[in-house]
Amino acid sequence: MIELEEKTLQSFLYKAIDEAISLRKQPLFSWTKKIDKVDLIDVFQAAKNTKKDRLFWTNSSNDFALVGVGCTHKVIGHEDRFEQLQKEWKNILQEAIIHDHFKEVGTGLVALGGMSFDPKREKSGLWAKYPTSQLTIPAYMVVKNNSNYYLTMNRYLTNKDNIEQIIHEVNTMEKILLTETEHHHSTQKVIAKKEIAPNTWKKAVQKAVDEIKQNRAKKIVLAREMRLKLNKDANIAGMLKKLINTQPNSYIFAFEQDDNCFLGATPERLVQVQGDKLLSTCLAGTAPRGKTKEEDATIARSLLFDQKNREEHDYVVQMIKQNIEKYCEAIDIPKEPVIYPLRNLQHLYTPVTAKLKPSYTVFDIIKKLHPTPALGGVPREKALAFIREEERLDRGWYGAPIGWLDSNKNSEFAVAIRSGLIQKDEVSLFAGCGVMRDSDPEMEYDETNVKFLPMLHIMEANDESY
Repeated sequence: MIELEEKTLQSFLYKAIDEAISLRKQPLFSWTKKIDKVDLIDVFQAAKNTKKDRLFWTNSSNDFALVGVGCTHKVIGHEDRFEQLQKEWKNILQEAIIHDHFKEVGTGLVALGGMSFDPKREKSGLWAKYPTSQLTIPAYMVVKNNSNYYLTMNRYLTNKDNIEQIIHEVNTMEKILLTETEHHHSTQKVIAKKEIAPNTWKKAVQKAVDEIKQNRAKKIVLAREMRLKLNKDANIAGMLKKLINTQPNSYIFAFEQDDNCFLGATPERLVQVQGDKLLSTCLAGTAPRGKTKEEDATIARSLLFDQKNREEHDYVVQMIKQNIEKYCEAIDIPKEPVIYPLRNLQHLYTPVTAKLKPSYTVFDIIKKLHPTPALGGVPREKALAFIREEERLDRGWYGAPIGWLDSNKNSEFAVAIRSGLIQKDEVSLFAGCGVMRDSDPEMEYDETNVKFLPMLHIMEANDESY
């Protein structure tokens, strides 16, 4: 079987190089094969031995996950980033040589990445290694799709490439990534914790309330930062494992850039596209979980009928509807939200389904939806102007779209909340809340403390096995 796969790859490579010679170009070559079941956290940890940047993603239902290793191509966008990303991705697909007879979600050519929350915000040193927007096509990728597993290799080819050497490199990388890793137990602790200007943040909340009462805005979302010091360099694989175990119904992600890693567990989908089927979801309105089933149910009922939270939720639902109407048809929205439970929190949840019109792509939808009222405010531009002026935090990729897309017209992007930026043994955590007319600064501060918990929990893990 292995010899047959090598001969197949060899044949494809010869054809691709012949094409490169005849067309006088260096094509991007992508080849996917099916592999045996593997633990993707093991793959992520094993990839550390390659000394290449790693990417990790698993969806909220945990039936799709992928690990990217290294980089074959990066797509960088600036202020007109959505148009740039869309144009370059289209050009890549037109010129790439893709061998993918599976045509499954996540097979073939895949790019992963994210973008900054606000490209007009002056960039700080905290996010120096994360561009305004970036999509990465990994050199190697391992994908789990339900019970099927795949390995993809991506590389540019030239007429000088040695095919036997390429096959040897693929076999070597496959052995590194798919060989079961030895687990090491270690203790990771938070040895220092600092909230960044909490009183200044509370004053900004009050100022936002005053703006809303003067009818200059209806809602403004304000975020803040907590800085942690660990007893050693962060154990990223261990954190991912713990997030998967403790944050069901969330997207778990990690985007490495050199010695930085943006990592988190967000419950908030921005948009999913499969062919022409579109799904966006509203997740706005928050309450804690109860300590007993009875208390939990009581809190859930209160959330469902709380005027502030329902109003906040409806802003997002209406925004999604209004912004996708031009690009979609057959839009379907339930009349009432339901409760979406997480480990530490519960939210109001409404799914929005539609059919994407043929002339549009996921980038058109992202451009219209970001930032949602759940992360920016209402009206959008007035809220963003207030955030730029009053929020001390450079959000970077926090609160912005992150996700992936493939050559089979599948994609999924989430909103990067419940997250942190890891820099060796230091971590910045981020949390925000929606300020409304009747908001109280102390209560909003308490809400952000609850939202810090998912990431704080994994930072203070005392027994990690990677």
